[in-house]
Amino acid sequence: MKNFLPRVLNVLFCLCLCLPFPCCATTADVTTQKAVYLTFDDGPTDSTTPKVLSVLKEKGVCATFFVVGRQISTRKEILKSIAESGNAIGIHTQTHDYRSIYASAESLEKDILECKKSIAEVLPDYEVKTYRFPGGSSTVSEALKKVPEKCGLRFFDWNAETGDALRRTAAPATLFHGAVETGCDRDLIVLLMHDGVNYKSTVAALPMIIDYYKERDYAFLTLEELL
Repeated sequence: MKNFLPRVLNVLFCLCLCLPFPCCATTADVTTQKAVYLTFDDGPTDSTTPKVLSVLKEKGVCATFFVVGRQISTRKEILKSIAESGNAIGIHTQTHDYRSIYASAESLEKDILECKKSIAEVLPDYEVKTYRFPGGSSTVSEALKKVPEKCGLRFFDWNAETGDALRRTAAPATLFHGAVETGCDRDLIVLLMHDGVNYKSTVAALPMIIDYYKERDYAFLTLEELL
């Protein structure tokens, strides 16, 4: 019984992550440990991903990287570095072509499996467990939401973000404040960032974000640790 309640609460939190979060909705009390899950979409890239990995290593924390399959073939060593550094790798998409991948459940499944194959060609022993819908699950139909599970994956949205997708060249302090303000100091935070091409401000804001949550005694975990 002692271990039963934490497991139940953990499952409930996982289910909550599949729902869109209003800014200050709380997932408090599902666990006694405060945790932040740093996540990066749209890599790997030559210009950003290695710099993100360098910051994570320097700060001694880990993150989850939702990758784009078509970008892997010329960045195999970067993908290997993500895994070898203790970070988690999830599927984002093979092409990031919304019209194509969301045309039907079959199209989405094909895209997911192609991305999974692109990862496996570089990391044959790595078991991919997580998925993030391009644009988030709130943008897709209920039928499409069932596809990741069919492919053996759990999908995750986010409940905080820097806003770097819409303001890539914003000052690092602006992105930092975006993360803090949308995170609302919840006990459990899934923070969306991007490691696409030339996200210099994201890289510069990352140490500030990590320091902020370290000072408030948050654990830094990967989304795989929720499964």
